[in-house]
Amino acid sequence: MSDAATTTPERAKKPGFIYWLGRFALTPLVRLYYRPAVVGRHNVPKTGRVIFASNHLSFVDSVAIPVCAPRPVQFLAKSSYFTGRGPKGWLVRNFFTAIGAVGVDRGAGHAAQAALDKGRDILEADSAFAIYPEGTRSLDGRLYKGRTGVAWLALTTGATVVPVGLSGTSAMMPVGAKMPKRSKVSVSFGTPIDVSTFGSATSGRARRQATDAIMAAIHDLTGQELAHAYNEAPPATPVEKIKAAVLRPERL
Repeated sequence: MSDAATTTPERAKKPGFIYWLGRFALTPLVRLYYRPAVVGRHNVPKTGRVIFASNHLSFVDSVAIPVCAPRPVQFLAKSSYFTGRGPKGWLVRNFFTAIGAVGVDRGAGHAAQAALDKGRDILEADSAFAIYPEGTRSLDGRLYKGRTGVAWLALTTGATVVPVGLSGTSAMMPVGAKMPKRSKVSVSFGTPIDVSTFGSATSGRARRQATDAIMAAIHDLTGQELAHAYNEAPPATPVEKIKAAVLRPERL
């Protein structure tokens, strides 16, 4: 794990009017038009701290989970979605607010820890939070190795982890597409996982084992080919290649 940020990050805000308007107005319309197949909704605890840990195939995944989940859920999205100006900026900002997004700066190190801290804020309010352990979308359809931030969140907050398996979302909205098309999509909620049996959040081994168990549960739901590697861009320079090979830092 990286060290905590030296400055206190802005706390995640609780859902407001726009979110609840989207929850009760936008969600039924999206489900009616796209008709996603939803499996295992009974596996989601109705109350308390819950982490939805999902595979990641498409931009539209962050719409599919809130639309199909049986309880309100929030997730992190890049801050630029909330800072646009003019009519388009207003529309984008309110859309992401309506589906439960919380703005955060992307990056490694302190930025990554600040993002996890926002997730912790959401969970400590006894809410549900969605996260992609792979870190970014899988462009080849394989399931990549999970980063241990999901385990840190669960072990730190005592949240129950519900694995989520998405399929068909990459066909609904491929990379570069402007709008999603009607396509067969399924969202499966798996059996809840209690990661406390793996140990403490301060243990790197416990975080790694808990993350691997979560990814195995996601794999059981999706059947994706396993990549056995992290989903990240290759090192750009010889120095970065040496650092990656020698240091092998734990991924958030």
